[in-house]
Amino acid sequence: MNILSDSESPINRRDFVKYTSALATLGLTDFGQNLKEMNAGNTVKNPVRIKNVSANFEREALNPYRFKGSQITESWQTAAYLESDSGIRKVGLATQGVLWSDSKVAAGHSESAGNALMYAMTERALQMMKGTTFTDPVALLDQLLPEVLAYGKKITGNADLRKTFALNALVSVDNAAWLLYAAENKMKTFDEMIPAAYKPSLSYRHEKVASIPSFAVGTDTGKIKTAADEGYFIMKLKTGSAGTQAEMLEKDMAFMSAVHKTIGHYETPYTKNGKIPYYIDPNGRYEKKETLLRFIDHMKKIGGLEQIAVIEEPLGEDNNDFVGDVGVRIGADESAHTVEDAAKRMEQGYSVMIVKAIAKTLSMTMKITQLAHERKIPCFCADLTVNPILVDWNKSVAARLSPFPDIAIGLQETNGHQYYKNWDRLMSYHPKAGANWTQTNKGIYLTDKTFFEQSGGILESSQHYLDLFVTG
Repeated sequence: MNILSDSESPINRRDFVKYTSALATLGLTDFGQNLKEMNAGNTVKNPVRIKNVSANFEREALNPYRFKGSQITESWQTAAYLESDSGIRKVGLATQGVLWSDSKVAAGHSESAGNALMYAMTERALQMMKGTTFTDPVALLDQLLPEVLAYGKKITGNADLRKTFALNALVSVDNAAWLLYAAENKMKTFDEMIPAAYKPSLSYRHEKVASIPSFAVGTDTGKIKTAADEGYFIMKLKTGSAGTQAEMLEKDMAFMSAVHKTIGHYETPYTKNGKIPYYIDPNGRYEKKETLLRFIDHMKKIGGLEQIAVIEEPLGEDNNDFVGDVGVRIGADESAHTVEDAAKRMEQGYSVMIVKAIAKTLSMTMKITQLAHERKIPCFCADLTVNPILVDWNKSVAARLSPFPDIAIGLQETNGHQYYKNWDRLMSYHPKAGANWTQTNKGIYLTDKTFFEQSGGILESSQHYLDLFVTG
């Protein structure tokens, strides 16, 4: 297998608009291959040959995090090691999210077994890469994803394995490839690393990024009030309670009534209406659009409708109902595995793309944010309960996305500090631990000049994770 491509060289805005419009007409098939053909023949960066590969992982205990009718109690931190012919060594990180990426795999295996299956897919990708050459990480991902997904279907015994499961397995590999690519081409900043084709969607500069905490299904509203008192001004509220559809809806409505009564009156300078916005995530638990409409009607009755910033993934992935007429913004996250899937959701009325460079790879995220930019669809970043270094990978995207409607600063969910039992230890592994942009102050990250100049520290090596691969 020779992973060598000249696929991601710059294309101009006019051609991209023309191309994405044509894709909408044709059903957006083969987006990646067609984009390669459009760029063929353009100047490429130095090819990188991968001499050695390796993988490792660490298990991190969590306070139980309940969603999708289940829970997670530990999180595997995977590390992918790449060494080039020139002797440059880079380690990419990932946090595995088995329950988030494919709840069927989570339900069919123990928590450790589900993590082991995803880890095996990461190892498979690395072995595919050994001895091969690539010229840019986006094309590399395009090469790896189909085979890694096929391998995942085989080892999980799930012929319908979700693409997001494979993408999650590839995050550490993709990050390592980006770091190696940047070093081989003497790129010093995240901005230099972004291919020209994707710069339009990642060219903003937020001076502040909201740190969005996440509250599990049924969280005591006292904890939510404490967060609001500490300055957090936008809350991610997990709904989709356990039980039948009727039981779920009753619990969800009661929960939101309690939340709105508790913090609905709080004020913030960061929103147009001056009120705290709600970011609601049923995790695909609503089986019918009618259920969603009943939930929205309840929010209207209690006076909370105008405070809904977005409802993320209310319906199942296989539900193709149009949602552009429900009266609030509906966001796509895990169902928008790839840029093709994101485009399909846009056609179905999903008016927000909730992106996760730390869960679906930076490479795929760049494709999705660029398409959303051309379609004038707002994006913001969500978390996967990732470690502090990955928080800054995500923040590097969040700080560059265009502003979300009616909100003055960038948006990024960050919930690791809520759920990792050893968050402070994980923070010590960050190469820029203690930098102001790594700290939340009254619910805000200050993404100042130094954040952009130092790329949030993500291009620097973490000694802790390098030491996982030290040999005698």
